[in-house]
Amino acid sequence: MGSKKNLLIILKKHSGRDASGKISVRHQGGRQKRYYRLIDFKRDKSNIKAKVLSIEYDPNRTVDIALVQYADGEKKYILRPEGLKVGDTIISGNKVEIKVGNATILKNLPLGTSIHNIELYPNQGGQLIRSAGGYAIIVAKDDQYAHIKFPSKEIRKIPLACHATVGQLGNVQHKLEKMGKAGRKRLMGIRPTVRGVAQNPRSHPHGGGEEKSGEGMPPKTPWGKPAKGKKTRKKKRRSDKLIIKRRK
Repeated sequence: MGSKKNLLIILKKHSGRDASGKISVRHQGGRQKRYYRLIDFKRDKSNIKAKVLSIEYDPNRTVDIALVQYADGEKKYILRPEGLKVGDTIISGNKVEIKVGNATILKNLPLGTSIHNIELYPNQGGQLIRSAGGYAIIVAKDDQYAHIKFPSKEIRKIPLACHATVGQLGNVQHKLEKMGKAGRKRLMGIRPTVRGVAQNPRSHPHGGGEEKSGEGMPPKTPWGKPAKGKKTRKKKRRSDKLIIKRRK
């Protein structure tokens, strides 16, 4: 029988450093200690009802989480969809009611359904639409794939055997939230970003000059690489054949 304590682990702070100890992501460090909540992205306890015990804040993500207890006594955290309340009952499986919080395969969901926590490959666990206010819509189906429209307006094919959860994710007002003060950013582990033009010429290519002066050159990173417009990522093997309409 699972307890709430089993769902919490210490989240180690890396402060933007990679395996060699060098800073690979700048402007990170000095945040408050926090636990990581183990979220059930797979929703693989089929045909067992679960009751929502509580709605909780999660410092590691923008959406709230719900603690649910299954009929066999096991407790798990799930992402909380909009409208899910304490005392509600949810279930996952192949033949379930199309109701907010229930999870099933895309094959069983009607067109126009709002979904989140969508798998890319069957039984791998939800990877898409996991942040506050997010939802995708099923716009079409064929023999093998469901055509899913994402918030970015991209339309992509996803196998019908993949699982998804019904509903829009909660905390919809998150994008309207203001930080309020610099100290709150520091508690989140985000350190200040100093403009290149405000630095001296030894520290940054944009530095130096009398009083306020512009870059005076094509924009560069602190290491002299082009900062705007130049692609810096290597070409990866992408599943272009499954993308029907690009977001750009």
